[in-house]
Amino acid sequence: MATATSHADNVRKNDTSKIGRWVLLATITASSMAFIDGSALNVALTALQNDLHASGADLIWVVNGYLLTLAALILLGGSLGDRFGRNRIFRIGIIIFVSASFACGISPSISILLVARLVQGVGGALMVPGSLAIISASFSGDERGRAIGTWSSFGTVTTILAPVLGGFLANVGLWRGVFFINLPLAVVAIWALRKVPETRDDQAPRQLDYPGTALITLGLAGLTYGAIGLGQANSGALPWVALIVGVVALISFVMVEGRSTHPLVPLALFRERTFSGTNLMTVFLYGALSGSIFFLSLNLIQVQGYPSNIAGLALLPLSLILAGLSPVMGRLVARIGPRLPLTVGSFLAGVGFVVMALPAQTNGPTDYWVSYFPGIVLLGIGMGIVVAPLTTAVMGSVPTNRSGVASGVNNAVARAAQGLALAALGGLALVVFSNGLTGRIAPLNLQPDVSQQLHDNANKLANMELPKTLDDADHAAVKTSVQQAIHASFIDTFRLVLLICAVAAWIASAASAILVGNKLSTPDAKPADAKATA
Repeated sequence: MATATSHADNVRKNDTSKIGRWVLLATITASSMAFIDGSALNVALTALQNDLHASGADLIWVVNGYLLTLAALILLGGSLGDRFGRNRIFRIGIIIFVSASFACGISPSISILLVARLVQGVGGALMVPGSLAIISASFSGDERGRAIGTWSSFGTVTTILAPVLGGFLANVGLWRGVFFINLPLAVVAIWALRKVPETRDDQAPRQLDYPGTALITLGLAGLTYGAIGLGQANSGALPWVALIVGVVALISFVMVEGRSTHPLVPLALFRERTFSGTNLMTVFLYGALSGSIFFLSLNLIQVQGYPSNIAGLALLPLSLILAGLSPVMGRLVARIGPRLPLTVGSFLAGVGFVVMALPAQTNGPTDYWVSYFPGIVLLGIGMGIVVAPLTTAVMGSVPTNRSGVASGVNNAVARAAQGLALAALGGLALVVFSNGLTGRIAPLNLQPDVSQQLHDNANKLANMELPKTLDDADHAAVKTSVQQAIHASFIDTFRLVLLICAVAAWIASAASAILVGNKLSTPDAKPADAKATA
């Protein structure tokens, strides 16, 4: 009898092992699409801008369009999976995401690309929460921890390699490949899902928070449109109207969530001081990280003269240090608590932003090691110290049965912070660059039509086109002076953005020191190795 029982147990273990392999294949390949688009696109933005004649505001929207719908819908996506089946919603998300990726890849204009990016965010909101939900439902005990570790490791590797891949593709004129690479990954993920049993949460609320979803979407869209619009010349009153609508929508969202019996964001979670503190620091730190990487990529390629593939490699130390430190901090936080790592790591990240802001015009990649490398290393160390303790503090600040909701809220907060910060910093950058350029070209006594063309093209930032009249030999010196003025104006703008990011990181550090507790509310809370930043 014992032999028969043992045999049956072995059969079940083998079946679980086989299913587990399909689960990991599906979730890793699907998540890779989001990781690639999240980190490879920044390096390809200049090539995209040249090909589609996009303005600086357009570039901000290319990144923000995805973040906007992802942040607004990611919690609803998780709820839909629990309610209607995680595999089903995950599969739908993959199909929407890859269809939008194909549309991005073939987009003949920036307008179509922006619409496709919005749709891509919808797919991501259905797909991203499904990965860990399916893993958690398919594994138990130590196997679950190993499965999540495997998923995190592949995500880390993808995040490391994605900027290199994006830079290579952009350098050979194939920036659209950043989107097309999602097609084979989606086919593999959907094929693997056929082998994975469906799971759902029978205790999930029958009603979903559609009013809350509508309000948070309207709020984020209004603030994003308003912030970017204010940075553009002759924008009129519409951006101000959008900002007001966004603020009113977010206030209404909080009121609706407080009265809902099935809220998208349970406000009661924020009564826990550590949970509020970690989300506050997430807003400032992840917002700063998003804005800094966006403008650093433009600076390296458009001003410092880095080829796209070298710019991708320039960002590699950040990912490598983050990947190397996260597991170490994941183990250390269990002994020393999260407060000190979060405080020190955020502070170091701020120092990294300041160091990256120091270089002026350099000699390109040959000066990398003494210009941008030190700041990138400091930023990598700071983020590497923060990431695992932040996830641990979020998960451990609430009861075990609320940890999934807490993690989802923190992920949504991170995405929203990234989008809103980039919108605000982008709008500011457009104004500062335009004003700086106007002041620098004034002493050059240019022809009125040349000055007007430069003013009109300032919305393309450092990638702006010079007037054709400066191409002849008689204007060579003037053309050089104008180009120097453009570069100097962008460097000043970049410095201001990075200093604001540094202040934001230090605010995150202060929030950690004041609000984050050192003891976790749940004794069984386990430190996480990495936090997905796709």
